[in-house]
Amino acid sequence: MKTSRLAANSILAAACTILGYFALDLGNIKISFEALPIFVAACLFGAYDAALVSLVGTGLYQLLRYGITVTTPLWILPYFAAAIFVGIISKRYEYDLKMPALLIVFVLAELIITGFNTLALYVDSKIFQYYTPGFITAVLALRLGLAAVKGILFSALLPPLMPSI
Repeated sequence: MKTSRLAANSILAAACTILGYFALDLGNIKISFEALPIFVAACLFGAYDAALVSLVGTGLYQLLRYGITVTTPLWILPYFAAAIFVGIISKRYEYDLKMPALLIVFVLAELIITGFNTLALYVDSKIFQYYTPGFITAVLALRLGLAAVKGILFSALLPPLMPSI
């Protein structure tokens, strides 16, 4: 890996950490843009780099915000899975995703993140008794809607950002 690519991945991982740390937390609804740097890495460099950005970025965020717990890997997994997904699709399109494919990929990636986060919430609810399964499912439709909106927003934000990166 070249030094410039390593530096870019480091900056993207740091941005992921910062964007996650300054998320808007409303109970079990979290509104953040921490996936955007991961998607940038996936679109520029592919699944491997995006996976590294997601592991370092969300790993640092989890460490700083919550410390290390039994379920920490479950909170990192959603972004890792989305990184792999977007990276594989991006490579298939020769790192030149355009609309409407970009929109579809980002919405699906955000839904993947929400699905895995819901699993993490459920496991947390069983281990630590934070939430009841009823509370988790009560806001699931809202969380899925927010995921779709974030995917749409990211697909609108990324094309103007890419030339400057």
